[in-house]
Amino acid sequence: MNFTFDVTIKNRTIFKSFLENLDLEQLNKVPEGYNNNIFWNIAHTVVTQQILVYKLSGLPMLLEEDFVDKYKKGTKTEHEATQAEVDFVKGLLFSTIEKTKEDYTNRVFQTFHEYTVTTKSTLTTVEEAIAFNNFHEGIHLGYILAQKRALKI
Repeated sequence: MNFTFDVTIKNRTIFKSFLENLDLEQLNKVPEGYNNNIFWNIAHTVVTQQILVYKLSGLPMLLEEDFVDKYKKGTKTEHEATQAEVDFVKGLLFSTIEKTKEDYTNRVFQTFHEYTVTTKSTLTTVEEAIAFNNFHEGIHLGYILAQKRALKI
């Protein structure tokens, strides 16, 4: 699992660089042909990781429900993020993964509720959820890179 968590951290490092190097206007702009902005994509990955790993394991997520409701699957950009929200998400990028690693090491994940994802793969263990999360975050990295091109950033 160390390799899997390492991949997550590397992807989150890329997300952090977007949050630090793009201004609020760039993070909030929804390019033509897209439903969401760069900030939404990053916040969405944080929320999805918590749903896949904690919620499907029957454990409390590390996020407030109202935050989850803004960025879960099926949502779209509804408001412009403030600098405070950007900073909040930037903090969550690594704190949530470090806590997940700690909980995994301490064998906190004892049960898992099977879940079939949109690719038609069925997750049956927390290990599969953690691995699938990397695939999911890679998809959103691709969206962000495409959005940057569309915005000519």
